[in-house]
Amino acid sequence: MTTHTPDARRSWPRLKVADWTDTRDTLHMVTQIVGKIRLSNAPLVNHWWQVTLYVSPRGLTTGTVPHRTGSFDIELDFVEHHLRIRGSDGRQRVVALSSRPVAEYYRDIMTALEELGIEVHVDVRPNEVDPAIPFDEDYEHATYDPEAAHLFWQQLVRADRGLGEFRSHFTGKVSPVHFFWGAMDLACTRFSGADAPTHPGGAPNCGDWVMAQGYSRELSSAGFWPGGGDEGAFYSYAYPEPDGFSAAAPGPDGAYYSTEFRQFLLPYEVVADSDDPDRTLAEFLHATYCAAADHGGWDRGSLEDDPGRWPQHKPGLRAR
Repeated sequence: MTTHTPDARRSWPRLKVADWTDTRDTLHMVTQIVGKIRLSNAPLVNHWWQVTLYVSPRGLTTGTVPHRTGSFDIELDFVEHHLRIRGSDGRQRVVALSSRPVAEYYRDIMTALEELGIEVHVDVRPNEVDPAIPFDEDYEHATYDPEAAHLFWQQLVRADRGLGEFRSHFTGKVSPVHFFWGAMDLACTRFSGADAPTHPGGAPNCGDWVMAQGYSRELSSAGFWPGGGDEGAFYSYAYPEPDGFSAAAPGPDGAYYSTEFRQFLLPYEVVADSDDPDRTLAEFLHATYCAAADHGGWDRGSLEDDPGRWPQHKPGLRAR
């Protein structure tokens, strides 16, 4: 039985979206630069999984990116507040995270890559935003609040942990828990195995063919993004959305279906204020997935399993 303590609530960091919007928008552009660098070097993987970033114990990372006969990675470190590029040849470069224009970030990152002998060609126009100011011309976004960046990363750490546990219940095709820099959200997506109708597209400054590839199979996706609530929101949607989905019960009090976004939302502050934030988030994730799978006619028996089915793989579990 879970013991509820105030410490469980305090462990979820608090950050109002209105208090860090300028930093968020600057950081969004920096993650797009980093993501496009990975995109330019990594081989294509279904649904664009090769372009994402991942939550790390220091911030956000590309993970290993292949390059010529070696590899490199890039990490946004929200503890020491710098961007670190490391090559498999042992060399590295560091770019400071500070309040300065995106154009300077772009220049310094590309210079660092050149010094490491890493050739990169990226589209300098950001995606899924409007207006889309080219990185090398962007002097509008120039704010970086270290405390806010750190708190956002800590929100991602909690979300990553919850989504990771949720992912473990699904044995069908499922994405990693990863950060999409286009919309600046952390996501995990489950697939039924069925084809989906061609997605109509419509995302700003993003080709419709990109969305068609991303949504080429029937899916249920959940995640977290710094919007949709005073402190951000967890979301869950289905594509294609089955009949009856929007009217389903979304789990905990405070969760609701947004007709504007065509998805269920659970404000971050509702989770953080609850007696057991982890359980509140899990209830939302499972309830909204069940709504997609049940109304969509998924073969749940062949797609799901108990992640504790082999307790012997964790010695400590055998004593419980």
